[in-house]
Amino acid sequence: MVKNQRRAMLYGMGAVLAWSTVATAFKLSLQHLSPSQLLLYAAIVSCVALGIIVVSQRKTHKLWLQFQATPWMYLQSGLLNPFLYYLVLFACYDLLPAQQAQPLNYTWAILFSLLAVPMLGQKLKRWDILAAVLAYGGVVVIATGGRLMDFEVGSYLGYGLALLSTLLWSLYWIVNTKDKGDATVSLLLSFMIALPFIFATSWYRDGLVLPSPEGLLGAAYVGLFEMGFTFVLWLKAMKSAERTAPITNMVFLSPFLSLFFISTFVGESIEKATFMGLALIVMGLLCQQLGPKLREKPALSPEA
Repeated sequence: MVKNQRRAMLYGMGAVLAWSTVATAFKLSLQHLSPSQLLLYAAIVSCVALGIIVVSQRKTHKLWLQFQATPWMYLQSGLLNPFLYYLVLFACYDLLPAQQAQPLNYTWAILFSLLAVPMLGQKLKRWDILAAVLAYGGVVVIATGGRLMDFEVGSYLGYGLALLSTLLWSLYWIVNTKDKGDATVSLLLSFMIALPFIFATSWYRDGLVLPSPEGLLGAAYVGLFEMGFTFVLWLKAMKSAERTAPITNMVFLSPFLSLFFISTFVGESIEKATFMGLALIVMGLLCQQLGPKLREKPALSPEA
């Protein structure tokens, strides 16, 4: 793909804007669907959308080649995402206000760096520890509503599910570090493998009941803009970028934009504790990304 920074920025902005709306879409869709129903219909839409993309890119022959090469890895990948991850995540949003569930989801990057130490053999750095302290400090602030001395948590199960979702998402990306295949094809394989498990779970828990038009519309939106199309848009942004740093830094706008959409369309009044906790989480993420670069000493010039 020809490098074009302006086009990459547009792709990246589109992806970030779409991701900023999904917490609102989760909450509104769960008014009409159970978590397992939302997962089923969203996964079907995403599977169809990814299938169309793979066919249009003439990559269908890679489906069997990639699966045949590492079937166990794709089984693990599909069970982790979309099956377990979204089942847990939607259950979390069903229990918690969106403004609380959404910021906690961003701590997965911190957990990923911690899990990479025992599972990928990476070294634990001081920046990772500081980032974890800041991010999980933000989790405590959000969970307690800023009342740290009282330490009263509104929904232990909801917050437990939120943190479990970050574990599942981190494990998914750890598994995918071994994936050498085409990213879009790999994602489609994960959805194809997960779909029977999702179908069986939804049938067992809720039966096969056709949801309302509002529920189907919400599931379609989630399937397209959370699970499928936006991922491809982000890949295009990274591949066409001359410099990736401006693209990746746009991700930090997403949680704050998300709070705006939650307040506007879900009607939640955003609490001060949410802003405080989110600020700590974002500080932790920035610390993790930028900290090591600040420690780098510039090389001396020949004239020095």
